[in-house]
Amino acid sequence: MTISTSQIGPVSIQDKIRPMEALGKCLAGLRDQGLCIVHCHGVFDLVHPGHIRHLSAAKREGDILVVTITPDCYVNKGPGRPVFNDQLRAESLAALQMVDFVAINEWPTAVETICVLRPDVYVKGSDYINREDDITGKINDEEAAVREIGGRIHFTDDITFSSSKLLNNFLSVYPPDVDAYLQSFRKKYSADRIISMLDSLKSMTVMVVGEVILDEYVYGDTLGKSAKEPILALRYLSEEINVGGSVAIANHLADFCNRVELVTYLGIDNPREDFIRQNLKSNVDPVFIYKPDSPTIVKRRFVEKYLVTKLLEVYEMNDTLLTELAEQKLLSVLGSKLPQFDAAIAADYGHGLITRQAVSLLCDSARFLSVNTQINAANHGFHTISRYPRADYVCVHEGEVRLDQRRRSGPLEPLVQKISERMGSRSVMVTRGNRGTLIYRPEQGFFETPALATKIVDRVGAGDAVLAISSLCEAREYPADVTGFIANLVGAQAVTIVGNRSSIGRVQTYKAIEAILK
Repeated sequence: MTISTSQIGPVSIQDKIRPMEALGKCLAGLRDQGLCIVHCHGVFDLVHPGHIRHLSAAKREGDILVVTITPDCYVNKGPGRPVFNDQLRAESLAALQMVDFVAINEWPTAVETICVLRPDVYVKGSDYINREDDITGKINDEEAAVREIGGRIHFTDDITFSSSKLLNNFLSVYPPDVDAYLQSFRKKYSADRIISMLDSLKSMTVMVVGEVILDEYVYGDTLGKSAKEPILALRYLSEEINVGGSVAIANHLADFCNRVELVTYLGIDNPREDFIRQNLKSNVDPVFIYKPDSPTIVKRRFVEKYLVTKLLEVYEMNDTLLTELAEQKLLSVLGSKLPQFDAAIAADYGHGLITRQAVSLLCDSARFLSVNTQINAANHGFHTISRYPRADYVCVHEGEVRLDQRRRSGPLEPLVQKISERMGSRSVMVTRGNRGTLIYRPEQGFFETPALATKIVDRVGAGDAVLAISSLCEAREYPADVTGFIANLVGAQAVTIVGNRSSIGRVQTYKAIEAILK
């Protein structure tokens, strides 16, 4: 016998929405009364007829229907998703008569939720019957969790609609020009095709050469100007430190390709080697060059926490060149190992690791060489792409192009062409912030891709993420428009992350591609 919501207590929409722990206790009591608990889980960004049919079929499997939703912070549907926040999504589901309770999940997946709610039946849609179609692989974990508590999994079989396709066609989060670009791109490439291309990267081996940078964020509340000094006062709240620079690049790569080797330096004075090793992905092999009279580089940023607004940056480093002995170690590693890798990425931050001889070795020995020379406060005006005589792929910001060519203004395209001709590059990508990217290939011309970001939390590390994944695309010689799309999508994901708190993952990227190209 099916029990209606009015018979078990909750009546209003808000009554149906419960905190996870409280809901678990409530369901335990209902289970003791002999009622069968049915559980559905998902994003439910736009409730549509397919969801109605699915939930109605789920309710027929028991007495009490509980729906949990993925919280905003764990929705991997690409830029601008979810369109509706978790509270609005919860209210939409609670308004449905067949739904008895709703909760906002506290974890990335439903596995922990199943253990708390202990449903008798866990219900998924027909699109999950074929396990190979679930790129997250979580359906197997969820089924195991259900069976562990003595429940069963059930798959509904009814009409389905795509929330992502409906949102893309009728509630686009992008301005008209970006929406027009995406409509055109969808006609040319399917999500399956792009994902298949990225799958082909798994066999690649990549060497990353560049400085370790530890990104430290010190958070505070702004108090205002000091009473006696012309300085801004903060009340200390907390701090965090994450691996950045070449380590972040290696971690981005690690989820997409088979093997990554990181060649970098640590300062002898304060190496922090254990911390760095602990924060490397398992398939990243580090080779550390130890630099005397130096700390491992730390870039400490003092941040107003509410808006993540940076107020002051302090560098802890010695950016002189390597000593002769340390340089010989570096050259020995590069000379013996570079030819073994499908691609090499020179992430050159201008802080002393990559010497002139190292540049020559990279240019002469790398099978495919990708280069970025970043300008920052410590090297501005002294460090440009022209220190490299050649590169197969160049990935730089527009400001770095203009600095190299000494052209503050004027058309960008002729400057990019000059860099490409001088370096003999097969491809040059210029990142342009909110204007997206520009790719130049000598035999094909220029390709523009608009920015896909809809929300910006922090720009730190976004360029490194773009460099990492676009380098793989270029090494595999993907079409320029595909490289541009993937690079901008990765960049859009990266700017929603504080610093390098987490790396770009294969699954989250695949899910974003599926959502944005439907």
